[in-house]
Amino acid sequence: MNFKDLEVWFVTGAQLLYGGDAVVQVDAHSNEMVKGLNESGNLPIKVVYKGTVNSAKEVTAAFKAANNDEKCVGVITWMHTFSPAKMWIHGLQELKKPLLHFHTQFNKEIPWETMDMDFMNLNQSAHGDREFGHMVSRMRKNRKVVVGHWQDEKAQARIAVWMRVAAAWADSQDMLIIRFGDQMNNVAVTDGDKVEAELKLGYHVDYCPINDVMAYYNAVDDKDTRALVQQYFADYDHAPELEDETTEAYTKVWNSAKAEIAIRRILKEKGAKAFTTNFNDLGNFDQIPGLASQRLMAEGYGFGAEGDWKTAALFRTMWYMSQGMPKGCSFLEDYTLNFDGEQSAILQAHMLEICPLIAEQKPKLEVHRLSIGIDSETARLVFTSKPGEGVAATIVDMGNRFRLIVNKVDCIKSKPLPKLPVASALWIPQPNLEIGAAAWILAGGTHHTSFSYDLTVEYLEDYADIAGIEMVVIDKDTTISSFKKELQYNDLYYMLNRALQS
Repeated sequence: MNFKDLEVWFVTGAQLLYGGDAVVQVDAHSNEMVKGLNESGNLPIKVVYKGTVNSAKEVTAAFKAANNDEKCVGVITWMHTFSPAKMWIHGLQELKKPLLHFHTQFNKEIPWETMDMDFMNLNQSAHGDREFGHMVSRMRKNRKVVVGHWQDEKAQARIAVWMRVAAAWADSQDMLIIRFGDQMNNVAVTDGDKVEAELKLGYHVDYCPINDVMAYYNAVDDKDTRALVQQYFADYDHAPELEDETTEAYTKVWNSAKAEIAIRRILKEKGAKAFTTNFNDLGNFDQIPGLASQRLMAEGYGFGAEGDWKTAALFRTMWYMSQGMPKGCSFLEDYTLNFDGEQSAILQAHMLEICPLIAEQKPKLEVHRLSIGIDSETARLVFTSKPGEGVAATIVDMGNRFRLIVNKVDCIKSKPLPKLPVASALWIPQPNLEIGAAAWILAGGTHHTSFSYDLTVEYLEDYADIAGIEMVVIDKDTTISSFKKELQYNDLYYMLNRALQS
């Protein structure tokens, strides 16, 4: 887990109108709440109480400090009592980290028999949070609002989602994506504005000639390669004859291991978190490095095929959010359709590069001919995905903005593919193939997706809010008429917003 050294700061709003004793009590309540949140076991990131702020100067100092602390990935605010919102203006102008507004209160229930004016004056979250919320809305600042008692597991679960997203957002702010080779010629959807992506999303996309990778490949020691090949044989099912060192199949496994070592080394040396390949630009490789891509995805490196740097970055972000969760995520591609009435579905596959985290059973290491790109025998992991609900997501460049498209999907059992030995998944897009696929196409969705069993729409909604990008969702309630209207309204909003800014 890469969350262990991260923090989320908790800042409580109050004022000195009620006297110093009241502020002491506010501080004590806040400390107890933060302690309870941390001890709940439901939050993936440590909450650090940063005190009660009672003036504009204190607010601004707290938020500037949050900006400058690398461990802090976001700020939770709560108004214990009435906190005049004008004192938050300059601090909110300074704050660059994700913001969560927690509408809660220290006591769970109203103490009907004992409540007096002193109690009511002090416990004014119902009042103060609305004052604060007004200012955040007035400033058009994105944030997540969670309502519920601080001991309520449902409220804690929503905070946990935001924490994971905030951590992934921090991770993406220095995300270097290496394109090994260029992207496929004339393909529009995998391209995009790399400058705007860095401004808006934090992605930095670099090009690396494939011959640079070959230099690393040629420098790999035989002992390192042999150790990794033996690890393959220990980790994956395989035919016994695959271990025969005199065969071409063994040589392909050996060279795949060299490719994995080489790519990992160059990614680590450059500090990259994601990468792309292109089957049409492989230099002196003897095969597509599909096995390497499969295994590097499982480690958390983002991957996109054919130079698709946006999907590579999104996969890294979704993997980062879901660390420690059990079901897995992967890069996938819409491959072919299966029309079967209500069970009509899309086969998700690729040439080779599907992440083994989504496999239902232990993957099998196999070597088969692949005629795309380099026509050669090629090593790969073969498996089918587990059944269950998940989300498929993509980011597309619409020219004047980025759009995050999310489709809830239901993965189902697929039939064997004896003549197509690749990793695959079979899913029904919600609400069904006819509406789900049509809506995806109307939104301009890609044929590549980043998929997760563990994440929900809420995670991606929080991500879009933090990033300040458009998001559309396709789920069981989607209709084509309402979805088309949503797209039209969004186009109008962004055109007007751009006109006002210019």
